Amino acid sequence: VDGLHALMNGDYDGPVNLGNPDEFTMKEFAQYVKKLTKSESDIIFLEKTQDDPNKRKPDISLAKEKLGWEPRVTVKEGLSKTITYFQQVLDEAGEIIPTGPGASKPQN
Repeated sequence: VDGLHALMNGDYDGPVNLGNPDEFTMKEFAQYVKKLTKSESDIIFLEKTQDDPNKRKPDISLAKEKLGWEPRVTVKEGLSKTITYFQQVLDEAGEIIPTGPGASKPQN
């Protein structure tokens, strides 16, 4: 959020990557999501697009240079906080019936 504020309130008006430079594969990311959510869902592998990188590691040098910004939260911390937030939202909403691929079947 701080990066977005810096971009909106700053003088630089070009595109800036506000990602986190932690390097990980999509498989590692999916496995971590499963672990944090205690999900039993299968990870489904699809054919990747031609220009799809094997690892994700955003270049945030422009954000540092133009905005004086860099992330203060790791990907794992941010993901954990996001999952906690959405779990609270779901808990407050009451019963939710999962749908779509990978959704568990409601128990009768």
